Amino acid sequence: MTVRRTGRHPRTCPLLLAMFLLSLSVQWVTAASEYDPYKILGVSRSASQPEIKRAYKNLAREWHPDKNKDPNAEDMFIKISKSYEILSNEERRSNFDRYGQMDENQPFGQSQHHGFRSFHNSFYFDESFFQFPRSRDFADSKYLLHHAQFNNDVLPDSYKRPYLIKVTSDWCFACIHIEPVWKETVQQLEPLGVGIGIVDLGYERRLANQLGAHRAPSIIGLVNGRVTFFHQAVVQEHLRQFIEDLLPHKLVEKITDNNYMTFLDSWRVENKPTVLLFDQVPMVPLLYKLTAFAFRDYVRFGFVDQGDTHNTRLLRQFNINTYAPTMLLFKEDTEKPVDIIQARGMKRQIMDEFVSNNKFLQVPRLVNQQLFDELCPVKQFHRRRKYCVLLITGEDQTFLPGNKAFLDFASANKKDVLRFAYVYQHQQQPLCQALLPNQASLTPQASHRQHTVVILERRSQAGKVLYRSVSGGWNGSEEDKYRLHEQLELLQKDPAYLSSDAVLPELNNEMAPIFIIRWINAAYDYILQIYDDLLYSNWREMMPILSLIFSALFILFVNSVPFNFIFTSRPPKKDFVEVTELTDITYTSNLVKLRPGHINVVLVLTSASKNALLRKFAKEVFSFSGTQTLHFSFLNADKHRHWMPSLLRSASDTAESEGQSDEDEESLDYTGHVLALNGHKRYFCLFRPSRSRSRSSSHSRSRSHSREDGACPKRGSSRATSIELHHKLDRLGLWMERLMEGTLPRFQVPAWPFLHETTNTSFSES
Repeated sequence: MTVRRTGRHPRTCPLLLAMFLLSLSVQWVTAASEYDPYKILGVSRSASQPEIKRAYKNLAREWHPDKNKDPNAEDMFIKISKSYEILSNEERRSNFDRYGQMDENQPFGQSQHHGFRSFHNSFYFDESFFQFPRSRDFADSKYLLHHAQFNNDVLPDSYKRPYLIKVTSDWCFACIHIEPVWKETVQQLEPLGVGIGIVDLGYERRLANQLGAHRAPSIIGLVNGRVTFFHQAVVQEHLRQFIEDLLPHKLVEKITDNNYMTFLDSWRVENKPTVLLFDQVPMVPLLYKLTAFAFRDYVRFGFVDQGDTHNTRLLRQFNINTYAPTMLLFKEDTEKPVDIIQARGMKRQIMDEFVSNNKFLQVPRLVNQQLFDELCPVKQFHRRRKYCVLLITGEDQTFLPGNKAFLDFASANKKDVLRFAYVYQHQQQPLCQALLPNQASLTPQASHRQHTVVILERRSQAGKVLYRSVSGGWNGSEEDKYRLHEQLELLQKDPAYLSSDAVLPELNNEMAPIFIIRWINAAYDYILQIYDDLLYSNWREMMPILSLIFSALFILFVNSVPFNFIFTSRPPKKDFVEVTELTDITYTSNLVKLRPGHINVVLVLTSASKNALLRKFAKEVFSFSGTQTLHFSFLNADKHRHWMPSLLRSASDTAESEGQSDEDEESLDYTGHVLALNGHKRYFCLFRPSRSRSRSSSHSRSRSHSREDGACPKRGSSRATSIELHHKLDRLGLWMERLMEGTLPRFQVPAWPFLHETTNTSFSES
C-alpha cells in the first residue's frame, strides 16, 4: 500500500519565515518613513524653535477635536502633538534628523534593523520585537505629565489629594494588557477626587528618573510629595485599596455615644469646626476620607455608623434620617449644627462646597500667620474692602463672659465685609504691642474692661494696617455691643474712620508643637516605605532613600571625629581684619575700578599713629568684616597729604556740610578720619573722629596763634597722645551701622583725585 504524504516540503518553512520577517520589516520601515514631523507641522528642516512653536499653535488650534468635527481630527491632533514633542527637544530632533528615530530608548542608528537583530533575543515574543507604535487614546492625552508641570502643579497638589500615575511607553505590550483595568479605575477614582497622571517613559525620561520609574508599565502613588510603587496584581480592587492605604491614618475618627461630646468640644483646643458623617456602612467611605484629607488643616472629621447599636442616642439627639447619608457641621455651638446636607448619592463637589463654606469658626483664634492671611486678606483694588474685628483677651476663666458676649455679637452680624477673630495677648505679645502700644498686659486680676476690640484693615503684605481701637473697652454689656455696632456702621460709611496705622509683625505659630508630631508620622511613613522596598527587592527605586541615609550617617561620623587629630591649623586671631594700604599702585583696583555695589572703608592715619589706630580700627569694624561687599584700607597722610584736601574740595557743598572755614586745609590734621568710598557711583561718606571740647578749643586757638606768628606748628602740637588716638574711633561702630542702613549723608565727586606719593617733610623747624 502506498501512503501519500501531504503538506509542504520541510525546506519551505525557513523560506516562509524569512518572507514573513521581511514583510514585517518592510511594513515597519514604511511606517517609520511615512511619519515625518516636519511635514506634519509644515516647516522646513532648518526651521527655528519660534517657527516650530508658531506652526504647532496654529495647527493645534485648527485640529483640536473639540473645535474640529472632522472624523480624523483626533488622530491628526495626536500626530501634531507628537511632532512638536520631537522637534521642540533639540536632542530628539537631532536623533530624528540623523537616524529617523523617535524613541529615546533605542540606541542611535539601530531603528531600521532592530527587528532583525532582536529576533534571537525575542524568541518568546518580547515586547521589544514587534515595535509598532500604538496611537494613544485622546482621552489619555489630558493626563500626560511633563517635568515642569509635575513639579509646579502636581507635586504641591499632592498635599491636598493623592495621585495615581501610570508609567507607559509606545512600545509596550504589557501596557495594553492593563489598559482596560486602568480606564475603569480612572473612571471610578477621578470623580472621588483622586488625581490621575500618565508619564511617557520615552518622551519624559527626566521625569521618569525623578520618580524612580525605569520600566513600563509601572503604577505609582503620590501623596504629600512621597512616591510609592504599586506591586500587586493590576485589578480594580487592589488599586482602590492602594490609594486608601496611601492616605494618612486617623484622618477620620470613629464616633459613638461615648465620645461624641468630647469630639464636638474639641473646637476649643483645635480651633477648628467639626463634621459628622452618618452612614449605614461599617467602614468609612473612600470619598469621605479623600474629603477629610483635602480639608484636614481646617476641619476635624468624624464618622458615625448608623447600624451600630452604640449610636442610638446620637441618632435620636440629631434626628438623623437612616435612609440617606447625612453630614452635620458644628462650630462653637455643639448642640445645634450650622449646616446640614443629606443625599443618597453624595458627590465630591457638593461635599467640597459644603466644607469650604464653613472651614472657619464663627470667631476663630488667630494662632498663626497663615490663618491671619486667609481670614483677614490684604485689601485688593478690584475687590471690596474687608475689615477684621479683633478681640484682644486673656486665657483666664475671668475673661470667658466677655468672650461669650463677643461670640454672640459676631453671630448676629454676618456681613461679608466683616471678619471676627480673637487673640490671647500672652500668646501674641508682639501683635498686641503694635496695636496697643500704651496698654498694660492683661492679668487675671484685671477688670473686665481690659478686654479691647480693634477694627483693622490690612493694606500690604509687609504688615501695614489701618486700625482703630473701639472706645470704652469691652466687657460684653449691651452698651458695649451698641457702641461697637455704631462704630462699625460709621466705618462702612467712611473708610477714613480708621485713623491709626501700624506695621504688624508676623504672628507666633501657636501650633508649632504639632509639627513635631507630623515629623514623627512622616518618619514612620518613610520607614514603612523602606520596608516595602526591601520586601520587593526594588533596589533601583530605593537608591535615593539609601543615599540619603548613608549621607546623614557620614555627616554624623564626620562631626563626631575630633579634627584636632586630623588637621593641625592655627586658630584665627580675634578681631582680625584684612586691611590693605591705599597706594598709587592699589588705588585703581581698590577705588577707581571698584565693582558696582562694593564700598572701600579707608582709615586716614600717619606713620606715628599707624599701630594704635589700626588696632582700634580692626576692633570696631570686625563685626562687619563678613560682608562681602565691604573692603578695608588705610591711607598714610604723611605720604599723600594732598589727597584728602583735594577730595573735600571736589565734593559738592563740602565746606558747608562739614563746617570747614577758609583755612588752609592742607595744614589740618585728618588723622582718625574714615571714608566710605563707592568707586562706581563716585560718592563717599565721612566719619570725623571723637575729641573732647577742651582739646578741640585749645587746638584751634593754638593753630590761630601760630598762624598769626607766621610759623608752622610744632610736631608735638600736631600729634595726639596715644590715649587720645585710642579714643578717636570710639563712635566708628555706630557709624558703620548707619552706613549699612544707608542713612549716612553722601558727598558726590565729579572724579576721584589722583594719588601721588609725596616726600616726607618735617613740620618743625630746626
